Amino acid sequence: MIRGHRMKKGASAIIGLCASALMALTVALVPTTAAQAGPPQRNNSDVISNMFQWTWNSVARECTQVLGPQGYGYVQVSPPQEHIQGSQWWTSYQPVSYRIESKLGTRAEFKAMITACNNAGVGVIADAVINHMTGQTGGTGWAGTTFSLENYPGPDGGYSPQDFNSCKRNIANYGDRYEVQNCRLVALQDLATGNTYVRQEIARYLDDLASLGVAGFRIDAAKHIPATDLEAIKAATTQAKNLYWIHEVIGAPGEPVQPSEYLGSGDSHEFGYGRALKDAFDGDIASLQNINNRGFLPSNRAGVFVDNHDTERNNETMTYQWGAKYKLGNIFMLSYPYGSPSTYSGYTFSNKDAGAPQNGQGKVNDAECTSGAWTCAHRWPEIANMVGFHNTVNGTNLSNWQSPTRNVIAYNRGNKGFVALNNTNSATTREFITTLPNGRYCNVVASNTCTQTFTVSGGKVSVTLPAYGAVALHTGALDGVTPDPDPDPTPDPTPGEALTVYYSTDKNWSNYRIHYRVGTDSWTTAPGAAMAPACTGWVSATVPSNGSAVTAAFNNGSGTWDNNSGKDYTLTGSVAAVKGGAVTTHNPCSGGGGSATQVFYSTTANWSTYNIHYKVDGGSWTSVPGDSMTAACNGWVTRTIASAGKNVTAAFNNGSGTWDNNSGKDYTFSGDVIQIANGAVTAGNPCV
Repeated sequence: MIRGHRMKKGASAIIGLCASALMALTVALVPTTAAQAGPPQRNNSDVISNMFQWTWNSVARECTQVLGPQGYGYVQVSPPQEHIQGSQWWTSYQPVSYRIESKLGTRAEFKAMITACNNAGVGVIADAVINHMTGQTGGTGWAGTTFSLENYPGPDGGYSPQDFNSCKRNIANYGDRYEVQNCRLVALQDLATGNTYVRQEIARYLDDLASLGVAGFRIDAAKHIPATDLEAIKAATTQAKNLYWIHEVIGAPGEPVQPSEYLGSGDSHEFGYGRALKDAFDGDIASLQNINNRGFLPSNRAGVFVDNHDTERNNETMTYQWGAKYKLGNIFMLSYPYGSPSTYSGYTFSNKDAGAPQNGQGKVNDAECTSGAWTCAHRWPEIANMVGFHNTVNGTNLSNWQSPTRNVIAYNRGNKGFVALNNTNSATTREFITTLPNGRYCNVVASNTCTQTFTVSGGKVSVTLPAYGAVALHTGALDGVTPDPDPDPTPDPTPGEALTVYYSTDKNWSNYRIHYRVGTDSWTTAPGAAMAPACTGWVSATVPSNGSAVTAAFNNGSGTWDNNSGKDYTLTGSVAAVKGGAVTTHNPCSGGGGSATQVFYSTTANWSTYNIHYKVDGGSWTSVPGDSMTAACNGWVTRTIASAGKNVTAAFNNGSGTWDNNSGKDYTFSGDVIQIANGAVTAGNPCV
């Protein structure tokens, strides 16, 4: 087994930044034009959450509880194919077959994850490793496939010696195009992607992923595949060609292979952007004013990030270990109009080869966000709430760039958003120009509730910026219309695909696990899958039941069990809630008891987007067009409103000026669950 990791060599020339020390207030009056970048919008967003080495069950949970409600459009997951055995993270990038079975989960769990994410409005982008097979000379893969040097039996990803490039040496000269694209990347066996059979095998794999419902692909190591080969592979697919593709092409000055070559088959990551952010936050962030004019990829074809799994290990970019500066970098990325942004959540490490937390058999544990083992950056207010900012200001220009002193900047996004950043070690109070309408705004990066507000009056706002801190204001978060601290639960998974299990926390355990089996299948390895906070008093986990009954018991991970007095619990359907030994089929987080109202709206209008614009008795209307609604089941979308048991007045629209306001009367309703179709309001869940 090779010991080397798969970080690219010879691609680390860092682009220097020319940072001028602006000691006097400067205001840039020429706007920076915004361009819609990257993947098609889902959930009214193009923001991607890159969740490195998270299990499929964990991603399903995050889609439902965090990513969908926070407005993320996509989640990028690690490679799903069978790989070599081993604890290191890079084993995931050494395929032995294209079977969907890995240390992150089974094929059934992968499909259940996609279903759960789609139901939450979040598309799944799969990391596709198609440049090579493993560098091991022989062995048995994670799912039991035996292989030897340049011999892989398939049937998914079946290759023989003639299917690999004739160059058997490792890449040494990144200035040689032939070597970069035909020789071996750190001993990995390089597929002959110019070969028709190889192209067909790869196309079959991508189409298989497409059939499971993925929304797109990150093409790993695309730099090592000729651009024309990738175009031919894409053309050979049937379903995958219609999805979103983005390529990992690490460009470096002077090298023959550049990201722009690959725009014929999809977008590319702009690695220069992350390098520039690192240099600026280690120097003067005033230098970022024209980061979009540095010869990078066009904004609408560029994927950008503060860091990813490679760059956080080779120190090419900032990482979570930078602390407050890392958060500032993400705030900047999500507020500046360049590229399609990806946030990054991995796990903490001290050894760059170390894999994610895993059990004794090498299976990665479900992620949890309480122990510090996982970064969970997508949940941080400085990142999660900036997704809403990004979505609100989408399509607006950047204007009024201001830098009153070194490492302090501010700017506006049209008349919808304002951001100020302080990259110094002391707090500062400043008055800035803003194009926001007059009003009192929540600082969305301060917390998940509106704990800090600033007042805009007459085109100016005075703010106090903490040391290495920021202020972010936007029209979707006026005081009284705040980011939701307990995101609305999304619709239950489609019956027959997955079961969402809720378990009461009245036992006051510090950790909750579900140990289960589906039908007559084998039990999970004790103590089972981690359960995550769902709402006050409840934790939850998604089980890929495929319509079968689930037998389960619960425990605290330390030997204390609830196995229903030795009988275990039998759970069926799409939702099950367990409390005090009793099982119900009601979602305890859906607002029962009058605290919230789940609204279902018929999709007979055939709009591409559905929004609900509403007010709760005694409150103000939401900002037009209102809150986005997500797919619930065939023919219905849904949104949960914090109604506090009061009447709700609402109208619906497509976000582009077409409304259903009940012939001018609006809709008025109350209760736990209501449905609206053809002008009629009735009680009940149409998806049950």
